[in-house]
Amino acid sequence: METTFQFIYRQLRQNTRASDRNCKDVAHRLTEEVERVCTESRRIQASGEVESWAKTLANHRVKQCLRYYKLGSHQGRVELQSLLSAIVYRYISPPQGSNTYQGRITLIEDFLQGFYVEALNNFRKETHLSLTYSPRTLLELAEYMAFCERYAKRRIPLPRRRSQQLIILRAQTFSQKQPPEASIDMDSAAEGGYGDGESDRTDPTIQQLRSILVDNQDDTPDNSLRETIIQELIDYLESRKQNDCIDYFILRLKDLSTSEIEEILGITPRQRDYLQQRFKYHLIRFALSHRWELVHQWLEADLDHNLGLTPQEWQTFQNQLSPEQAQLLADKQQGKPIAEIAKTLSLTETQTEKQWFKLLELAWDIRNRSVS
Repeated sequence: METTFQFIYRQLRQNTRASDRNCKDVAHRLTEEVERVCTESRRIQASGEVESWAKTLANHRVKQCLRYYKLGSHQGRVELQSLLSAIVYRYISPPQGSNTYQGRITLIEDFLQGFYVEALNNFRKETHLSLTYSPRTLLELAEYMAFCERYAKRRIPLPRRRSQQLIILRAQTFSQKQPPEASIDMDSAAEGGYGDGESDRTDPTIQQLRSILVDNQDDTPDNSLRETIIQELIDYLESRKQNDCIDYFILRLKDLSTSEIEEILGITPRQRDYLQQRFKYHLIRFALSHRWELVHQWLEADLDHNLGLTPQEWQTFQNQLSPEQAQLLADKQQGKPIAEIAKTLSLTETQTEKQWFKLLELAWDIRNRSVS
């Protein structure tokens, strides 16, 4: 494993400001982990390409460690917390009657505090460090956070040839009983010293709901509206038995890449693409019909803002309306109830709602062309 050690050591020396001794210590621990994985894996041993596997594993661990190092102690912790929160979101439920988005996030934070302690204890054990060891330098903190991520994603064998990620099993256990109180302060531990091309990132429809789909910790007056939209969309998907779409939505809330989503959900790129398209369909139905006022208010695209259209786009929009649709728009702007509008147009309430959906869809398309 001398070749592996030298590779890791050179990468750490070239890409960090850590001391030579610090780089060697971390390189030794990563090398030992790679050696242990290669030795204990039957698949790797049977492949006849142990050296190739060792190189691949070493490269992965170095990149992961350097990523957290470059993020720094604060942002690195934020990224790790976001990733792990996304994985366990649907498996941790607040007590009945308080199942809100914020309540669940608070409970997840409590769970992760205990999980970080478990990960640190296992890190000490697997690297043969003392029971009192804590990361003290930026590089050591990055090493620990990278280990946390790998530890969380470990696959645990289950009956009937199934497996599950370790952190999900821990989350399920946590939801069934009160966890022991324990915490670890990563900021204190750091003292003395851390674009891909998937279609939904560029899709105008998803772009228009970007502020809903990306986690935002700002404590602003609009934050409660955002939480309401998130919870209502989850309830909407649950009512239609679209639990896999909920999983996808929660992961997109954390702005994870498609490869990360595929790994967490255990699906292929083709399955993820199908799930993405199905989620997009339900998202549009939710945004344009189920709770259109709420979503358009969030996007500042409600009737008070001409459905989010510029003056020129608003004129284009109105020019494409039939007399019946123009009357419908005028009545909506005056705040008339749907029953009264339907009577004026000689339509049923359902038919009127469908016509309004078509108007919102037309405005949506015009905005999308502008975004494109």
